[in-house]
Amino acid sequence: MALHGLGKVTIGVPNVDDTIAFYTDFGLTHRGNGVFATRNGGEQLAIVYAPTRRLIELTVAADDLDDIAATAHRLSALGQAIDHDGTTVRTVEPVTGTAVRVTIRPRITIDPPVPPTPYNGPGRIDRSGRAPFLARTEPVRPRKLGHAVLGSTDLETTMTFFTDGLGFKVSDYMGDKAAFLRCSVEHHNILVMAAPVNFLHHTSWQVDDIDDVGRGAHTMLEHNPQRHIWGLGRHYAGANFFWYLKDPAGNFSEYYSDMDTVPENELWSPEVLHGVQGLYAWGPPPPPSFLEPDDLAALMTGAHSTQR
Repeated sequence: MALHGLGKVTIGVPNVDDTIAFYTDFGLTHRGNGVFATRNGGEQLAIVYAPTRRLIELTVAADDLDDIAATAHRLSALGQAIDHDGTTVRTVEPVTGTAVRVTIRPRITIDPPVPPTPYNGPGRIDRSGRAPFLARTEPVRPRKLGHAVLGSTDLETTMTFFTDGLGFKVSDYMGDKAAFLRCSVEHHNILVMAAPVNFLHHTSWQVDDIDDVGRGAHTMLEHNPQRHIWGLGRHYAGANFFWYLKDPAGNFSEYYSDMDTVPENELWSPEVLHGVQGLYAWGPPPPPSFLEPDDLAALMTGAHSTQR
């Protein structure tokens, strides 16, 4: 696959300082002026001012100049206006208005690789003594940006943009209401869902294992229980462990680990999932505010905050 993952998201919010504080607590490294880095992916988040919360820009990572040229060709064939300078191609997703930038970025490598966490099972002893995660005292710091979820008022057009225009592949469908799309070996890097208004549902950040999913959420909720949205659980589509929190602007942010992978040279057959089947294999049921965020009505009417 010519593309190899999400490079960066730029999120517009009305309350910049509060949102910066949230993602600092979340474990991202603030490099100043609302720009954050992950542990292995470099700068992958920017927080900027906007009257209402929204995804301002999405950066997709490519390997080389040939990949940039191929992306520019696909977008042009789709009728997209593009800005192509040879090393980067820029365009705008036609429904949500999200600026999309495809640019050359190095593949994220973790060197040395994170060793597998030893877990005991019935009849199988992989560790002895106290569980090693108890010795972890450092704060949880996400390894990389994994995926983003967008609500679109025209699901078909937005899906076509990502698949035919950018070259994403479909991993699974949720009926005719959403699609999991990938541009890397992970099960999904974008999920596009039908919605009454264009909005950013959540961003997702990879941590080492289920213990770090729990440790990260525990720390985030210890003095701020109102941040909790949904978790702990395990998704069906993608199979990753998850815990969702809500930032002060209303965006959801997910810790995840252990997602399905789809090697580039292997076949993958998308499933069509129905109801909540694709949402979770186990865990508490999703709250109504996860399925329909509380501020959707305000976003539809254009209500906004002047807080900065």
